[in-house]
Amino acid sequence: MPEIELSAGTIDYEDTGGDGPVVVLVHGLGFDESVWDEVVATLRPDFRVLVPVLPIGSHRRPMRPDADLSAHGVAALLAEFMDRLDLRDVTLVQNDAGTAQLLIGVRDERIARLVLTPCEALDNYPPGIQGRMLLRASRLPGGLFLLIQSFRFPLLARMPMSLGGMAKKRLPKESIARWYRPLLTNRQIRRDFGKFCHGLDLNCYLKAAGNLPFFTRPALVAWGAEDRMMPLATGRRLAELLPNARYVEIPDARTLVQIDNPAALTDEIRRFIKEHPLPAEN
Repeated sequence: MPEIELSAGTIDYEDTGGDGPVVVLVHGLGFDESVWDEVVATLRPDFRVLVPVLPIGSHRRPMRPDADLSAHGVAALLAEFMDRLDLRDVTLVQNDAGTAQLLIGVRDERIARLVLTPCEALDNYPPGIQGRMLLRASRLPGGLFLLIQSFRFPLLARMPMSLGGMAKKRLPKESIARWYRPLLTNRQIRRDFGKFCHGLDLNCYLKAAGNLPFFTRPALVAWGAEDRMMPLATGRRLAELLPNARYVEIPDARTLVQIDNPAALTDEIRRFIKEHPLPAEN
């Protein structure tokens, strides 16, 4: 994979290349670029698709010890990634984490279109039973280490209170092993993950929501119709806050819509971009 050095450290990223409109796909906590594989494969004939591997648990390269890996720090790295590659008129697609929202009104000059799939937002943070377990573990000595060990066992990881609650489809054990191998094998990756968890600001997305009404560029809120962790009401409220947004529910999908129903999600993204062309795309 290509790599790029940012202020916090070197990150890997996927880049399909080409001259098509730029789509940046953003993964959530404990996932890497592979969570978007099916969406990338479908979009790549017509778009330049990039997926940065953000340092939030499944990254393979430890960050610098002094790196800011709070939610705001990770959002700043996403903005820096787009700056360094000089990505313009980006369609930014967010899943699971709320990273993209923290850029609105702060570092959103490269974002032409915004797509929010099920993600942390408003007062749903930390989200669901999974988020609350993570918060409790981060506040207990050794709690995060013990929680991470559960991902050695696919049966435990697939339980409803863990990854199993985020997807309607049965997650392959190979994917689970890939996503959590860095945390299980590298102490520095666990350090980075711990910095993110210990830096939780429980009101950060409520505060960020204050900027959403000023984002007048096109937005799509594509929520999993059967999501248990990110309530449908949260998605609807996001769409109401964004002045130029459309809300749609992806059938047969929970939080990981790109795994549960990638065809429906990519259809919606294609439709959204077609409905909101930029001057250079006409």
